[in-house]
Amino acid sequence: MPYSRFLAVLFATSTLVLPPALAAAAGPLATIDSGKVEGKVDGGIASWKGIPFAAPPVGALRWRAPQAVALWSGVRQATAYAPDCMQLPFPSDAAPLGTQPDEDCLYLNVWKPADAGARLPVLVWIYGGGFVNGGSSPPTYSGAELAKQGVVVISFNYRIGRFGFFAHPQLTREAGAGEPLGNYGFMDQVAALQWIKRNAAAFGGDPANVTITGESAGGMSVNALLTSPMSAGLFAKAVVMSGGDGGTAPTSLADVEKIGQAFATGKGIAHDDPQALDKLRALPAEQVVDGMNLATFRQPAAAATYHGPFVDGKVAIDSGAAFGAGRMHRVPVMIGATSADIGGNTGYMVAGARSLAATLADHGVPVYAYRFSYVADSIAKPGAGAGHATDIPYFFDTVAVKYGAAASARDVAMGKAMATYMVNFAKRGDPNGAGLPAWPRYARSTDQLMDFAAGGKPVALKDPWGTEIDAAQKAR
Repeated sequence: MPYSRFLAVLFATSTLVLPPALAAAAGPLATIDSGKVEGKVDGGIASWKGIPFAAPPVGALRWRAPQAVALWSGVRQATAYAPDCMQLPFPSDAAPLGTQPDEDCLYLNVWKPADAGARLPVLVWIYGGGFVNGGSSPPTYSGAELAKQGVVVISFNYRIGRFGFFAHPQLTREAGAGEPLGNYGFMDQVAALQWIKRNAAAFGGDPANVTITGESAGGMSVNALLTSPMSAGLFAKAVVMSGGDGGTAPTSLADVEKIGQAFATGKGIAHDDPQALDKLRALPAEQVVDGMNLATFRQPAAAATYHGPFVDGKVAIDSGAAFGAGRMHRVPVMIGATSADIGGNTGYMVAGARSLAATLADHGVPVYAYRFSYVADSIAKPGAGAGHATDIPYFFDTVAVKYGAAASARDVAMGKAMATYMVNFAKRGDPNGAGLPAWPRYARSTDQLMDFAAGGKPVALKDPWGTEIDAAQKAR
């Protein structure tokens, strides 16, 4: 169906027909390719939550590429988050889930200014959580505040853990040569972006101006999408938050099949059982999770029953090699990490972001590098930097949600500045704008980044850790 036939935002039946009380209660309607959805308006922001973008990946669709949504008649209510994907929640997660996880989880959420017209930039959020935890429902991931600056914000769920990344010889035989295998979570991400391409206009969004943003595993996902053949043409800009250096572990499908067989054996399903796949799909979802979360998923190689993403050649390629050769989707990129990120100054997140920024810039890609050094006043400790994922509520402008009454005026101001940079980047591929300190484009020769500094102001400077990082990399 062509974009011109998608209706933007419709409201419920006219007040000339319905009593005023009923008309006031009706939410905004949008017509998408699977039916009509009704959301709600709060504080000038229209939102739709829990919209299916693929069929429930259950039963025979467990460990299959996402399938088309069944059409519905009438109006589907879309005012609450659908379940996040199946997992064992991580009790100390910085962004706790707002739903009870379930295997039926392929849903997305949309926010936009209620009175805005058409062709707004679209900002898409991809959550982190080590590919074993996470979801779109945490309150700090709400897109309402960003939407106030004139963008459509969309978040979605993707399968994680063994539901999202799993291989087995019988799955390979079932799929045949044409269907991608193993990285079902990445396939979900591509399916969500395809849905956005088809349906963004129904919410006033511009399908030609989509920015994908992700943190941690979400940032690694953005790296994968930047090089995936299946994501070509689905986005125009990308933001990588604590996503590492873009490299990919050299693990083959055969290796991951053996890990899948090891999991099956642990459930009493033999390698040579002709019904192994049926039995695996019949396992209760809790048994597939099998107690795994961020605290427990790392296993010795000899005893591994889970691997995570791997190179399958279709949806996930060797992204490190692709970046090095300049074989990526050439879109503007914002990239960075926090000052006390995983691995420290010379570790995978901080040094990795700097390395990938330089590689992209060397190939002529517009790059804006950052470091997040700010720590909320209520949790600041002498000598301690900004921990992993602490930049998220600032880029989302949800500092007040994250820290509540403890949020200081300086915390809120930093969030306003960072969110404005994010929105500017989503609009134009350049974070700069009126009233903000100038953010220089990154180049290896100048090594200039934007530091969201501990003092509470954005400061452009040459990377103060550059010499240390370079020395550590040469020593490896």
